[in-house]
Formats: sequence, structure tokens, C-alpha cells
Amino acid sequence: MRRGRVASARSSLLFATLVTVLALVSSPNHAAVVAGDPWLDELFSDFVEGRGTAPVDALQALATSEREDKRALLEGILDGSLMLHKESTQIVRVEKQGRRYDMFNIVDGTALGEDRSRAFKRLKLDNRLRATLRTLIASLGLRSADTGERRVAIEALLDKPDSVDAPTLDALIEAESSPELATLLSRIKALQQLGSSEPSTRLQAIAILQADLSPDTRRALSRLADADDAPEVRAAARQASAEQARKITLYGYAETLFFGLSLGSILVLAAIGLAISFGVMGVINMAHGELIMLGAYCSWGMQQLLPESLALALILSLPVAFLFTGAIGIAIERTVIRFLYGRPLETLLATFGISLILQQLVRTVISPQNVPVSNPEFMSGVVQIDGVLELTLNRLWILGFCLAVFAMLLVLLRHTRFGLEVRSVSQNRDMARAMGIRSSRIDSLTFGLGAGVAGLAGVALSQLTNVGPNLGQAYIVDSFMVVVFGGVGNLWGTLVGGMTLGVVNKLLEPWAGAILAKIVVLVFLILFIQKRPRGLFPQRGRAAEGH
Repeated sequence: MRRGRVASARSSLLFATLVTVLALVSSPNHAAVVAGDPWLDELFSDFVEGRGTAPVDALQALATSEREDKRALLEGILDGSLMLHKESTQIVRVEKQGRRYDMFNIVDGTALGEDRSRAFKRLKLDNRLRATLRTLIASLGLRSADTGERRVAIEALLDKPDSVDAPTLDALIEAESSPELATLLSRIKALQQLGSSEPSTRLQAIAILQADLSPDTRRALSRLADADDAPEVRAAARQASAEQARKITLYGYAETLFFGLSLGSILVLAAIGLAISFGVMGVINMAHGELIMLGAYCSWGMQQLLPESLALALILSLPVAFLFTGAIGIAIERTVIRFLYGRPLETLLATFGISLILQQLVRTVISPQNVPVSNPEFMSGVVQIDGVLELTLNRLWILGFCLAVFAMLLVLLRHTRFGLEVRSVSQNRDMARAMGIRSSRIDSLTFGLGAGVAGLAGVALSQLTNVGPNLGQAYIVDSFMVVVFGGVGNLWGTLVGGMTLGVVNKLLEPWAGAILAKIVVLVFLILFIQKRPRGLFPQRGRAAEGH
């Protein structure tokens, strides 16, 4: 009996202790958290120590308050810049300084000193609270005076259209001053209407969303096409999905064409300098790839001199690369090629040797490894069309740069005295000499011009690919292919040939692969040259006799 009473007493004591502990744990202690303002003290106490829905209710109360700093406070909770200082139990804004944090009052921003990082505790967040914070911040951004902030908030709502009620959405659409943002808000409303119980409302939403090619919209229409109760709604959704698929296919073709033209512009830039020297002088310059490589290193060198201004460094690298590689080209012509005219095999071997020397020189002086070249801000990013077609800015700029270089060369060779002399020497060297044209001078300047354009090609390539000693080797064969295909010495032939080969390569790659596509193009060129040995645009008159 006595043992039973003892056991019963122990059980009662254990139960009482457990109840006390649970009561202490579950009872809120609003005085434990301080924020610097009585209302914020209570709110952050509910957020930090509250149970159940208390943290979410606290966040919603903050978002609906009249405080001007409510968005900053919500963002601080989300990004972790608001922390709990353990010793003072105060919510503070922190800035990391090495292993310590500077503390600031969240109400007036006054400095509160500093402390080591372990003296702070992050405000605990789970997935539900993070989602709530993002939704509340996005809702606040919808009413921002800044167009960029409203855009970010609206795009966030596209993923969760039901997070804003219909009357609020109608008011936002009516008040929106930007037509583009008003269209986005209308799409959010249409996404909400897809869940309407009225078939007519769903049909109206389908008509609006048919032009939207975003993945969320396509998935929503696909669900309606498969499972909607109303036959007319299913039919409309299927028709809209089919129209979206047709547009996406067309955009796919446009993207392939864009990347083909981009590749073609690179081939044109790499080959156009070779077309000038090869067409006028008949020299097979195997060092042309290394001149491209040197131009790319000029871009890297200017970024080392101007690391804080990438845009200025890129702009200045264009004349630097042209003059530097042009001077090297003139030196090669005067010291080597001038003594080998009329002996194409020996010029090929000599320029191949020069290419090896230039490669090894770069490896020794700079580095055998690739060097980093960054894109300036205006060449970074993409242009999006309907959320499906993405055009990279660096490739768009290089495509425009290629056309600009081509136009300047065309004007130089067609409408200047130098161009007239170049064409005279290329068509009939002996007659040009008889007319007083110094053909040796024209040869040097022409080879220097071709080398300078190769340097410009290197600057463009530095914005697309790795810059290293072997950069030029990847383009020398393709350059000769473009020149032979377009017609030796013909600028228009080089442009058409380069763009054609670039587009054909990109059209073949999806089903043949990159390597097999190049092989197919090479076989096509071999067969084409059998039928038209002088290319697409052969030189006419006496100039054709030398090739």
C-alpha cells in the first residue's frame, strides 16, 4: 500500500511539473522582444514567440499598417538583415563587418554599436512564412510609384494570381499608367477567371490568354483543354493551345535563324580580312587565325588598363587592335611574303611557321592558359519577345558590328582612291604599274588592311568565347571555306557565303549534331566547288585569270 501511495505521489508530481513546463512554453512573453516602438514590440513578439497563425497574422498586420517603412521591414525579415540581438532581446538591423555586425535601430536608424556575429540570432522562417513575405512585398510593390518596382511585383503575381483579390486587381488595372503593365495585370485577372464557375467567363479569359506564351499560361490552358466540364470551353482551350504551339514553333525557327546569322557574322568578320589579302595578292595566309587571336588579346589588354570602365575599354580596343594587327601584317608582308610572290606553296608554309611563332610568343609573354574578358553592361543580358524568343545582346551587337565593318570596307574599296588602286592591282598588276601605281605599296597596305580587320574580328570574338593562344585555329579553316564559297576577293560573296554557311550549320545541328553538321557542310562545299570553281560571285575580267 505504501509503495502504491509513493508511486502515485511521484506520478502526480511528474504530471504537475510537465503541465507547468508546457504552460511556460506556450504562454507568450511579449516583453521578451524589443523593437524600439510599442506597436512594433508587440508585433515582433508575436512573430518571434507566437504559435500557430500568430507569425503570419503579425506579418499581415505590418503589411496593412500605415507605416512608411513597412516594406523595408518585411524585406529585412526576408533577406535576414533584421536579427535578434540575444543580450538585449532587441530586433535590430545589421550590417556585416568581417566577423562582427554593426547594429542599427529599425525605427530611426541610429547606430547601436557592434557585436560579434554569434551574439545575434536570425529570425526563424519556414517555407510558409517566406511565401507570405514574398506575397506581401509583391502586393506593396503593386502600388509603388516606381515603374520598375511595379513590374517586379506584377511579374511575381503571375506565378500566384490568386494572391490578390479581384476588386483590388480591378482598381490596379484602372489606375495603371503603363500600357504594358496594364496588359500584364489583365493577364493576371484572366488567370483568375480561368477558375470561374461560369463558362462564358472562362471563354473570355481564354481569348485574352491565347496571346500569352508563358509556361504557366500554357499549362493552365492545357488543363482546361483536357478536363473542363463545358465542351465549348474545352474546344476553345484546345484551339488556343494549338495556336500557342504554332507561335512557339515559329519562334523556334526565328531563334535558329538568329543564331545562324550570329554564327555567320562571326565567320564573315573572320574571313573578310582574308578575302581582301587573298583576293588582291593571291597569298594563302595561314597566320590569319593568329592575327584574330592577337586582336582578342588587345581587348583583354585594354580591360587590364581600364578595369573600372569595361565599355570604354571595349571601344578603345577596336582602333588599338586594328592598328596593332595591321602593323604586324605589314611587317609580315615586307619581311617574308614579299619575297615569295608567285610561289603559293611556299607562302603557305612560311605563314604557317609564322602562326606557330605567334602562338608560342603569346604563351611565353602572357600565359598558355585562357585569359578572362568580360562583357560590358550594354552587351550583357537578353532581349525577350513574348517570353519565348530570347536574343542575347552580345550577339546582336556583334551582328550589327559585322555589318558596319562590311559597309566601311565596301565604301573604302569602291569610293576612295586607295580602293581604286587596290582594284587596279588585283585586276591587272602590270597595267597598274604602267599607270604609275606602286603595286608593292598597295600590297603592303592591302595585307595590313586584311590583318587589321582580322584584329577587329578578334575583339568581337573576345565577347563570345574564351581568349587563348589557340583561339585563331578554330576559325582559319572556316575562313578559307567562306572565301572559296563566296568567291575569291569578292566582299559581297564573303558576306553571303558566311551568312549562308552559318545559317545552314545551325539548321543542321539539331538533328545532325555540331560535328556532323560541319562535315555535311564541308561535303556540300566540295561538291559545289566542282560545279562552280570560282564560288558564288566570281571575279570578272582579268582578275579571274589569276585564280
